[in-house]
Amino acid sequence: MPAPAFLLPSHPLDPRRVDPQFVREARLLRDLGGEHHLVDHDALLAGDARAAVDRVPAGRGPFWYRGWMLPSDSYATFAAALAERGGQLLTSPPGYASAHELPGWYEVFEGATPQSVWLPLAGAGHGDSSGDGIAPPGAELLTSAVDRLGGRGPAIVKDYVKSRKHEWDEACYIPELADLSAVARVVARFVELQGEYLAGGVVLRRFEEFTRVAWDTEDASSGGGSGAAPSGGAPGRGVPDGERDGRRRRAVEARVWWLDGEPVLVGPHPDLPGCPAAPDLSVVRPLVRALGCRFVTTDLAERADGSGWRVVEVGDGQVSELPRGVDPSGLLIALLAA
Repeated sequence: MPAPAFLLPSHPLDPRRVDPQFVREARLLRDLGGEHHLVDHDALLAGDARAAVDRVPAGRGPFWYRGWMLPSDSYATFAAALAERGGQLLTSPPGYASAHELPGWYEVFEGATPQSVWLPLAGAGHGDSSGDGIAPPGAELLTSAVDRLGGRGPAIVKDYVKSRKHEWDEACYIPELADLSAVARVVARFVELQGEYLAGGVVLRRFEEFTRVAWDTEDASSGGGSGAAPSGGAPGRGVPDGERDGRRRRAVEARVWWLDGEPVLVGPHPDLPGCPAAPDLSVVRPLVRALGCRFVTTDLAERADGSGWRVVEVGDGQVSELPRGVDPSGLLIALLAA
């Protein structure tokens, strides 16, 4: 079997060039003797997968995709369009959905990650435009979900893929689950703000306190590729992750990149580039293997009481963001050899 080639998103204004976000990876691949081809991410989102892959050579493959997030349905049509041209993605559509959406990975990681319940929403897509105008869950469904989380204590709201942690008090953090009016208000605002991008449904996830560090706001990246859930927060209102002396207090997270059940890159979360973290992988390693997905990431944070590391989020490695300042050469070498 030939070495895998990489599929990278093209520049939105020039289909012959790599999207600026992935230029560095393209250059590293070239230096390592790897091969990459371009796909049109906008066409994939628009449902025209055949047009999206028309620059990919027929009969080539297997492929790793490294690009922006795709809804699970779009990823499946992407894989089908490549198959029509004799190509194959090394991450199958079911494997992508399992790692990308919380209901796909939660059962495997239950006990090692904050307790969660979810409510599928009629009309919600998996991150595509079909989610426009979705109604939030009704009072009866929310009451049942709160009961399944134990009925009391703080929680956060997200969808199957992402949160709105930058609107912490407005659309993410619930100080007390027993306050059902607050639950309904935060959930409704979250659904409203997610709008057409709401993926799958609403997730209620128990809030846990993690070890934090002071971090200048401008040091944090804007994200965009991770889909990470919020990893911590202040009990007080109005401050997303706590603040001291004008600096935000952020949960210390590590992002671990796994290939075939083995960690091949450990670094900081993209929101805190340069922040050191040395997670204990003894608990999460067998869980990643049990998930059975070839290329995944786990975001890990240490509990504030020192009782261990927790899985904050799981993601598909193809669409997970690399933090600034991390050399991905070892990761790319491993993927080329897979």
